[in-house]
Amino acid sequence: MRAYRIIISGGGTGGHIFPAISIADTFKARYPDAEILFVGAEGRMEMERVPAVGYRITGLPVSGFNRTQPLKNIAVAGRLIKSLRLAKKITGEFKPDIVVGVGGFASGPILWMAARQGIPTLIQEQNSYAGLTNKLLARKARKICVAYEGMETFFPADKIVLTGNPVRKDLEEASDRKAEALTFFGLSPEKKTLLVVGGSLGARTINQSILDSLDRLCASGLQVIWQTGRAYFDGIRNRLDASDRMPVRCMAFIARMDYAYSAADLVISRAGAGSISELCLLKKPVILIPSPNVAEDHQTKNAMALVRREAAIVVADKEAEELLAVKALEALSDSERLLTLSRNIGKLALHHSAERIVDEMVNIINEWR
Repeated sequence: MRAYRIIISGGGTGGHIFPAISIADTFKARYPDAEILFVGAEGRMEMERVPAVGYRITGLPVSGFNRTQPLKNIAVAGRLIKSLRLAKKITGEFKPDIVVGVGGFASGPILWMAARQGIPTLIQEQNSYAGLTNKLLARKARKICVAYEGMETFFPADKIVLTGNPVRKDLEEASDRKAEALTFFGLSPEKKTLLVVGGSLGARTINQSILDSLDRLCASGLQVIWQTGRAYFDGIRNRLDASDRMPVRCMAFIARMDYAYSAADLVISRAGAGSISELCLLKKPVILIPSPNVAEDHQTKNAMALVRREAAIVVADKEAEELLAVKALEALSDSERLLTLSRNIGKLALHHSAERIVDEMVNIINEWR
């Protein structure tokens, strides 16, 4: 029997890319001879991140539909047609046993074309509110791996498998390394640590809210680990360099997120599905600021799924500059509340998600063969 041949498609943000890589790594660990090809969108971050970890990727010229300027969708439609032609060429040459979509518009053309050619497809839906691409592709998918209960609202119940969201392997295996982590960042074990993460691309509102509140936060005895995103880093670094008063470790991107989470007493984060899955696994108290710039406002829905279980604090994006520092200081001064948040968010964790998804992939391939 020939080695498994897998296409994994999706991207746009780290929230799609990291689960895709986790699935690929898990499949390769189990089947070292497997051939894995990623398919992404030209010009998006997956075109850099995926090759950096050793996988081959092909880019499609696909882009998302413009909801605010409909005339621009004429060009979008042209790119979609070209992407479908390329997707047909890719599946014809690579001959995959299965095509896996992890979300984002990049996955649309290749999954649609695979299903049309009779190649099995599997969808991994990360959010509590299904994205448009995945809803359109669900009818032809063999299985739909989800991270939240109640997804029958969007998908056929007989196709749904509750697997959770795959996370980076170093986080899946992370345990309490607080002393080691604080040493890594050069921070004091005597102070409370606030971790600020705006997602892999950064978040303007979060960054501005923290920047405006740094005097107050640091005056309270806090220390801060801060992932700004590449686009915001230079401006924030310059502001920090103008003052030597701040116990702040500021980075465009945090490579050692296992250490960052271990060091943190409280996390401030967007409410992307991948981030929430990581926080659940590591039982981290969190203030979530849902991004208002995502389709179907799915980050707010993700966040409220935690709030209903008393597993997170939520601050609306439009209120962040006024309330974020206040809520952070309130939480960090209340040890009992931090413990409750930690306990409740930990109850929502689904472990070994990538392993479960690979199980589904292999079952589908073997049935198809």
